[in-house]
Amino acid sequence: MPVSKSKRRRYTPPPKPKPKPSPKWLPILMLSMLGLGVLDLVLYYLSILPGGSPLWGLLSGFALIAGGFFTGIFWR
Repeated sequence: MPVSKSKRRRYTPPPKPKPKPSPKWLPILMLSMLGLGVLDLVLYYLSILPGGSPLWGLLSGFALIAGGFFTGIFWR
């Protein structure tokens, strides 16, 4: 006698392993980069930072903030 469709076994894939937690230094690095980027931009607009070209103050601040967001991607 044929087996009914409701009693057939269906393939269930194995559960995915949980990702490993991120190292302790990663959120510290992320927050420090974000903080330094904001501080750099504030000091740039207050004209306290020395430098050659005024564009470098903006670029370095935004680069630090972008680096902080990029490291935040890997934080679990």
